[in-house]
Amino acid sequence: MHERHLDIVVPDDLGAGLVAVKAGSTLSTELRLEAMHEGILVSIEVYARALGECGRCLKDIDLPVRVQFAELFGYPQEEAFEFEILDDHVDLESLIRDAVVLALPFQPVCRRDCPGLDSETGQPLAELPELVSDDALDPRWSALAGFTASTDTGIDTNTGMGADTHVSDREEK
Repeated sequence: MHERHLDIVVPDDLGAGLVAVKAGSTLSTELRLEAMHEGILVSIEVYARALGECGRCLKDIDLPVRVQFAELFGYPQEEAFEFEILDDHVDLESLIRDAVVLALPFQPVCRRDCPGLDSETGQPLAELPELVSDDALDPRWSALAGFTASTDTGIDTNTGMGADTHVSDREEK
């Protein structure tokens, strides 16, 4: 078994969309290679920083990325392996790239409760809380504004049972 620490400089952006591990940044990897009967078991832990923007308020964000995976690289033989050892080498580039890209969030946010942007002014609501108004209703919901919740629970307060339950039902049980 061999264990190695590798710092890999990213040649191209890993990821597309709102957040990515940018070209020139460093992937810190902890690598373990173990000899097995069938081949070499590679266990990897990757740490990186992804940069991008919040999907709600468009604020710049910096997210930590941590990925762990293991893959068996088989010796060349008649049985096909998805990943093979070639000339005593294992190629980890595509595995690392795919794992990091799949670990990136599809809709990243600067914080879980990010309120986003004001629909009228485009200002970030987190910076201008006075723009948040409970009175501002979407006009499509205005017809429902007059409705109130029912206070009827369906339970008879005298017996503690449902209003449709009869005394004879209680006696049979």
